[in-house]
Amino acid sequence: MSTKSVLGEVREVQLAIQLIHLGARLQFLESEVGLSRERLIRLYKEIKGVSPPKGLLPFSTDWYMTWLANIHSSMFYNMYQFMKTHSDEEKVWVLIKSYKLYLQQIEAQESEPILDFTRACTMVRFFDSDMLQLSTCRRCAGQFVAHAHDHKSGYVCVLCRPPSRAGKARGSKRAAGGEISVPGMESIGLAVESALDGGGLH
Repeated sequence: MSTKSVLGEVREVQLAIQLIHLGARLQFLESEVGLSRERLIRLYKEIKGVSPPKGLLPFSTDWYMTWLANIHSSMFYNMYQFMKTHSDEEKVWVLIKSYKLYLQQIEAQESEPILDFTRACTMVRFFDSDMLQLSTCRRCAGQFVAHAHDHKSGYVCVLCRPPSRAGKARGSKRAAGGEISVPGMESIGLAVESALDGGGLH
C-alpha cells in the first residue's frame, strides 16, 4: 500500500513545472524533485515539447570570471544571498525566487539574461563548496563573484575596471546614444538596490 501523499506529489509536480519553465536541466530536477526520472522526462516533454538536453553540467568556475558574466553572476548572487538571509523557505524556492527577480531586473533594463538557470544553480553549489567567494571592490564597495581564497585587499571589480573591449559586440546598439556600452548595466546596481532595499551590489 502506497504511503505517498497526494498533496505532496502535487507540490513536487508544481516545483518541477516551475524549474522546467526556468530552464532547469534534468540532472538538477532529479536532485531537487522527488519524482521518478521517467515522470520528469515526460513532464519536460509536455512543457517544452522536446526531450531534455543531454550533456554535462558546467564544471568550471572560470565562466563566472569573464566580464559580463561576472556582472550578471554577482547581481544574481547578491539577490540570492539577501533572499536566503531574510527568508525561511527551502533553498530551492529561494533559488527560484532569486532567479525570477534577476530576470525581472534584466527585463526592466530591456536587456538579455546572460546567466541561465543552470549556471545560477551551479554557481550556488560552487559557493557552497567553497570554490567561489564574494570580494569587495575597493573603489565602489560592491560585492562581486571571485575565485575562493583570492586576495581580497586591493580588489577592483569588472565595472570599475572593465576590459578594453568590454561590451563592444553586444553594446553596439546602445553606443549610438553615447552611453557606456554595457547592455542594461548602466543603472543595474541602482535597480538591484531598489529591489532589495539596499541589499544589492552597492
